[in-house]
Amino acid sequence: MSLITIDLMRHGEPLGGSRYRGQIDDPLSEKGWQQMRNAVAGHAPWDAIISSSLLRCRAFAEELAAAQQLPLAIEDDYKEIGFGSWEGKTRAELALIDPQQLQRFYDDPIKHRPEGAEMLAAFSARVIAAWQRMVDAQPGQHLLVVAHAGVIRVLICHALELPFEQMFRLQISNASISRIVLAQGQPPLLQFHNGRLGAF
Repeated sequence: MSLITIDLMRHGEPLGGSRYRGQIDDPLSEKGWQQMRNAVAGHAPWDAIISSSLLRCRAFAEELAAAQQLPLAIEDDYKEIGFGSWEGKTRAELALIDPQQLQRFYDDPIKHRPEGAEMLAAFSARVIAAWQRMVDAQPGQHLLVVAHAGVIRVLICHALELPFEQMFRLQISNASISRIVLAQGQPPLLQFHNGRLGAF
C-alpha cells in the first residue's frame, strides 16, 4: 500500500507582526525564527522539504534542509493568497476603515473578498495543482511543506472534502504543524492539527 505523509508547517511571525501580509515578502522576525525552530524541536522525520517561494517560509526551509541534508524544492504556487487592498494592513487599521468588513469577509470570503484580492477559486486551484504535482512525484515519502495559513487551510479542506468558503474556520497558528496521511484506497486522514512535532 502506497503511503504518503505530509506535514504542513506555517511560517513563524514575520517582521511587522500580525497583519494581512498576503504576498508581501517580509522576512521572519527573531521571534518567528524561534517559533519555527521550537516547533520542529529537533525532529526531522522527512525525506524532502517543499517550501513557498516567499521569504518567511523559504529562509527557514533552506536552513532546515541544509542542517538535515534534505532535498528542498521551492514551489511558487504555495504562495499565500493575494489580499489586494488589505495587504500590509492590520485588523485594527481595517476596522477603522469599515468596522464590519472583516466579519463580512469571514462570513463569506467569496462574496466579500477585499478589493483587488485573488479570487478564492483561483487560489484554491493553484494550491491544489501544486499539491497534486507533489503527491504524484513523491510516492511513499514523508514530506514537509512550509507554507502559509491560507495554503494550509485550502489543503486541509481539500483533503477532508470541506467547502473552501469555510476555510477560515480552521485555526492555523504561527509555526504550527498539521499532518495529512494519504493511503492508497483510503480517504485522507488528518492525523493531527495545529501542533508541534515535540507534542506528538
